[in-house]
Amino acid sequence: MKIGSIKENLNLEGRIAITPEIAKKFIANGFEVNIQKNYAVHLGFNDQEYKSLNVNILDSEKSVIEKSEILAQLALPSKSLLNNISKDKILIGVLNPFQNKKELDELTNDKVKCFSLELLPRITRAQSMDVLSSQANLAGYKAVVEAFSSFRKAVPMMMTAAGTIPAAKVLVVGAGVAGLQAIATAKRMGAIVFATDVRIASKEQVESLGGKFLTVEGSENLETEGGYAKEASEEFKKKQEELLSETLKKIDIVICTALIPGKKAPVILKENMLNNMNSGSVIYDLAAVQGGNTSATKVDEIIERNGVKIMGDSNILNKLPVSASNLYSKNIYNFILNLYDKEKKQININLEDEIIDKTIIK
Repeated sequence: MKIGSIKENLNLEGRIAITPEIAKKFIANGFEVNIQKNYAVHLGFNDQEYKSLNVNILDSEKSVIEKSEILAQLALPSKSLLNNISKDKILIGVLNPFQNKKELDELTNDKVKCFSLELLPRITRAQSMDVLSSQANLAGYKAVVEAFSSFRKAVPMMMTAAGTIPAAKVLVVGAGVAGLQAIATAKRMGAIVFATDVRIASKEQVESLGGKFLTVEGSENLETEGGYAKEASEEFKKKQEELLSETLKKIDIVICTALIPGKKAPVILKENMLNNMNSGSVIYDLAAVQGGNTSATKVDEIIERNGVKIMGDSNILNKLPVSASNLYSKNIYNFILNLYDKEKKQININLEDEIIDKTIIK
């Protein structure tokens, strides 16, 4: 069984799908691994390191696609490259089926089997393959680091002979994987942390990390069976707005992480709420690429509103590409092993397996 991976568009994506560590594991399991020349030099992994593991280094993207039965990527390849993926081949990645429906429909019509890993069910057996969790963990950490680096005051409380510097107050909006990691990181760095989420089940997790959970009075549990947040009612949004509007008067840093799968990010911090924040405050919006959780967010720009900085990257994981690639490639490896029948040495697409059934594009 041959697995391959080609270079991503480095202007958009710095991560890779097959690290040397994972290439070694694939080969130990009987796979043949193909990668494009200079596949990971931007991360410090040169071709010689892969060659020493018996990975095939091919000159072109087309060669890798033609000689591989499975293509493992981050994002969906360009249209010109998709034309080279022939019948019965397998494409695995974070393919964004909501945005790339037309391209994926064309591939599946051509009998290419496409698996989009952000569709993985949140079940125990899928945890080692869960790319959303592995990548969101890093994103939550990095968002705090980025926000703190732009904050012009010390974060922890400092008691000196000249006086006391109070601890920074941080609000985390959304207590999913990214939000919980943001809470933990901010607490480790000495901040006082508050958090809010539409899922009542998050309260216990927030408090276990030392954060204070802000509860909307009479709130309902807005959680899907899959563990994701669902859209709130207008009544809930109004109560949440009133609570946040008052809370923001004393907050120094906000980390926004609220997302609804397949939809535009909910605008939680509106213009009038931003006006309540003190000059010098910082907002890092992890939802920027899906429209943002604030009314002012612009992707890859730092916006100022009355002295409040609002920032958000199109891909914050490009600032941690080695760590992100290490985790992502392990997710890919575990997902492919779940597809692989070791005895027959072939891929077995068993739609009775919930992991396979939920991720395959039909």
